[in-house]
Amino acid sequence: MNVDRIYRKNLSADLETFEVKIKETDLLISVEPNRIGPEIREKIQQYTYGLRQELETYLAEDPDFQITLSPYLIYTGAPVIAQKMAKYANIAGVGPMAAVAGGFAEMVGEYVGQFSPEVIVENGGDIYLKSRKPRIVGIFAGMSPFSNRIGLKLFPRQMPLGVCTSSGTVGPSLSFGKADAAIILAKSAFLADAAATAVGNRVNSPEDFDLALACAKKIDGIHGIVIIKDDKMAAWGAVEVVPIK
Repeated sequence: MNVDRIYRKNLSADLETFEVKIKETDLLISVEPNRIGPEIREKIQQYTYGLRQELETYLAEDPDFQITLSPYLIYTGAPVIAQKMAKYANIAGVGPMAAVAGGFAEMVGEYVGQFSPEVIVENGGDIYLKSRKPRIVGIFAGMSPFSNRIGLKLFPRQMPLGVCTSSGTVGPSLSFGKADAAIILAKSAFLADAAATAVGNRVNSPEDFDLALACAKKIDGIHGIVIIKDDKMAAWGAVEVVPIK
């Protein structure tokens, strides 16, 4: 599926950026300049390929893992990525595939961190960050008037950090809600991704914000939440919302 990732247009000018694409996995990786040459990029490509192979092999052995929408008991001997997907999805109360995009961002980000002190990995709008300086992550919320006009200011003390988004109006990912954006900040991108799905599922209109926030606050490990629907927004926790040009 070809997706116009217009949220990738505004990138940090102080970082060097490259892509890793393997089937549905489409990573945009930003690192400190002159740290990662062709050989290391190939290692990152192969590492990502290996993660996909491990997960695909497991899905063939345990097909219910891919289709369940509820917390799931994983098979003994499952690969690490599948174990973490199940662990954090269980915490959020959703199926393990809800954590797949954030999971790839985190595991590839940790691998890239061997080679660069500055790492940002974005995978379908789900982000893993580790930086020594404040960063602003822009918010894309479809047709909402907030879209591309505000961002989240993040600080080194919060990192490494997962910033993940679920939307019922943007993109191909499954959501049972109609939020333009349900954004979660958590130490784990696995958890942020799964929790964003759980929160987004509960929002069909701004009247649902209070219930969705109450749900999110019960998920251990979440640091911040932003929910956007049309021209309304709610936020909670360690989030600093800033205007962007």
